[in-house]
Amino acid sequence: MHEIYLQNRILITGATSAIGAALAEAYAQPGVTLYLHGRNAEKLAEVATRCISKGAEVQSQLLDIRDFAALKNWLSALGALDLVIINAGVNTHIGPQGQAEPWDEVEALLDINLKAAMLIVQTLLPLMRQQRQGQIALVSSLAAYFGLPVTPAYCASKAGLKAYGEALRGWLAPENIRVNVIMPGYVESPMCHNMPGPKPFLWSPARAAGVIQRGLRRNKARISFPFPLNLGTWFLAALPASLSTRIVKWMGYGHS
Repeated sequence: MHEIYLQNRILITGATSAIGAALAEAYAQPGVTLYLHGRNAEKLAEVATRCISKGAEVQSQLLDIRDFAALKNWLSALGALDLVIINAGVNTHIGPQGQAEPWDEVEALLDINLKAAMLIVQTLLPLMRQQRQGQIALVSSLAAYFGLPVTPAYCASKAGLKAYGEALRGWLAPENIRVNVIMPGYVESPMCHNMPGPKPFLWSPARAAGVIQRGLRRNKARISFPFPLNLGTWFLAALPASLSTRIVKWMGYGHS
């Protein structure tokens, strides 16, 4: 059996994204306070309204998390949190003729996907360690298993987040702090549709949120989906790289 404990104070970054919004609504209920972060004021207000209608108390924060000083100031004022879902993320990809990813986009991606995520952990962790409880969920991607030629910077950031989360889990488990790495495949969203290449086993945000919520409740080290895409990407990491590179090109992810 898995230990059950109340999670009444929940932070979700990237709450205006498809997965973030679905998770906010999944956790919204009476007695729960949601701290929702986003960069789009209109979408953030819409998500907050839906969560309030389900009985949750909502505190919204409009913030560009590349502003690390503002991010740290906001987080430091929140107090103790039961669950932190670090979900904010962006993507970039090579050009249609194989042009390199624009460097300004790569810098922004690394700031959002990796550096901001690490800063959130660093800022919130001391209080969790003091109280010897809490849960941190890092939204990585199945792309963390093997780099796709069309999205090298995105894959690098998600691989870094996966490794960081796995290291945190081993470090913090003796202190009763749970750390989980979430590794989705393709989930219906504008960002997903803007990514080049095929989108096999596309899931709805609500379906993804349900699997994530159950996985967090069970404290699974990796919450990866959907099957069999998760198995396939794991094999790409296990196979010789030369063979995996041929496979991803055959599947339509290589530059022609």
